[in-house]
Amino acid sequence: MRYLITCIVCLGLIAMSSCRKDFSTTFSSGSLEFSRDTVFLDTIFTNIGSATYNLKVYNRSNNAITIPTIALEKGNASRYRLNVDGIPGKDFSEIDILAKDSLFIFVETTVDVAAANTLLYTDRILFDSGDQQQSVDLVTLVEDANFIFPGRDPISMKIDSLTLGGIPTTIQGRFLDDTELTFSNNKPTVIYGYAAVPANKTLTINAGARIHFHDNSGLIIDSKASLRVNGTLSEKVIFEGDRLENNFNNVPGQWGAIWMRAGSLENEIKHAQIKNGVIGILVDSIGSITTPTLKLENTEIYNHANFGILARETNIEAHNVVVGAAGQASLAATIGGTYNFTHSTFANFWNNGIRPLPAVLVNNFFVFNDENGQEITETRDLKAANFTNCIFDGNNNIEFLVDRVDDGKAFNYTIENCMIQFNDTNDSFSDVFEVDFANNPNYSNIVLNGFANFKNPQNNEFIIGEESDAINRAKSSLFPFDILGIDRTTNPDIGAYQHIVFEVEE
Repeated sequence: MRYLITCIVCLGLIAMSSCRKDFSTTFSSGSLEFSRDTVFLDTIFTNIGSATYNLKVYNRSNNAITIPTIALEKGNASRYRLNVDGIPGKDFSEIDILAKDSLFIFVETTVDVAAANTLLYTDRILFDSGDQQQSVDLVTLVEDANFIFPGRDPISMKIDSLTLGGIPTTIQGRFLDDTELTFSNNKPTVIYGYAAVPANKTLTINAGARIHFHDNSGLIIDSKASLRVNGTLSEKVIFEGDRLENNFNNVPGQWGAIWMRAGSLENEIKHAQIKNGVIGILVDSIGSITTPTLKLENTEIYNHANFGILARETNIEAHNVVVGAAGQASLAATIGGTYNFTHSTFANFWNNGIRPLPAVLVNNFFVFNDENGQEITETRDLKAANFTNCIFDGNNNIEFLVDRVDDGKAFNYTIENCMIQFNDTNDSFSDVFEVDFANNPNYSNIVLNGFANFKNPQNNEFIIGEESDAINRAKSSLFPFDILGIDRTTNPDIGAYQHIVFEVEE
């Protein structure tokens, strides 16, 4: 028993000694330095948590110091959250920093606009007190918004999934009710899950509206439903993710897609920006040769993880459209259909990995495995693929490809006054008639491998400069103004933009 007591006492002494500092400190004397004097937490939506930001606190002295207190000025009522040296909280005591060393403080926030009664929420981190007190400001801009959430089972708390065409799916979301079928520009609309437009209904999105999607979220336009996006030159409609921090400005794949399902009709998108999703627009409708499933005009589609536009046996009519970087193709017009693009720019300068497809792909088939595992190829009529006054460019050698399976189905395409990037360095397509630009009568007045002279393709600026080979090479069309409203009735340029003279940076 005596030995047991002795062992317990020794273990206690060891534990106590292990908790003691092995260095001496002095209290800080108001001489701390900070990586910034204000932490701006960018913009957040009401009741939605921010990203995590950091502040570095430096001890430049030759002695180890102890900061007596670190605390939020608003105390426990503050809507900011701190993590100091790995410990979460809102106030901290006796925090040590070694000589010539530093300390990280991490900051987050969630703010309820109604409760805070302000759109600019602020606080301060206080270091020490009295004459020695130092501080760092915290600033967050908070936006109010209209939120659309999927339903949830009240017992299991499982999030509701959509039933489409009578078939249950695993897609989380719900159909919009009649009171939600107009998105205004009064507040941003933030969508969690997929918001679906039911049959015989139209979702109208007014000029200047902003629609933000959470991860794995998007819009679904169901059979017999329609989408009308009514942006203007001065008030574009913006579709993007719900992360408003600057470092999310150009991150692809933040949300899902705008999906126009088979049977959706008379969809129109005017003066919109669609960016940073997985697929910008998925048009999955059996197209009519006379009535477009989608009319698209004066619209920019940028920075999508897979496709800018993925069209499957549908009918699209478009002009003044700019489709930028995408992980596979800017435009994939597949499984036949009807496509008419005029004065459009397809410029795929994807830099997040190897891109397997050209900027624009047109084909008339799809491949699947049957119940026996046998690969089956089926074709459909390519009723029309007409591209007039378009640019096909990017950082691949081949940026335009017509891919045909010939089994007697219709295969109609006309490419006029277009500029095409096509460097077949390996002669892989030397015997392919569909890309024989010199001898195929479906091509006329082609500018092959010309210099587009884009302003800044990595920053989605595809206006062309005065050295562009696209200048004055377009044919007259029914569209007298470019995407910026510039007159092109005389001497029109190829692409969505008339050229400008770039300012020289000093």
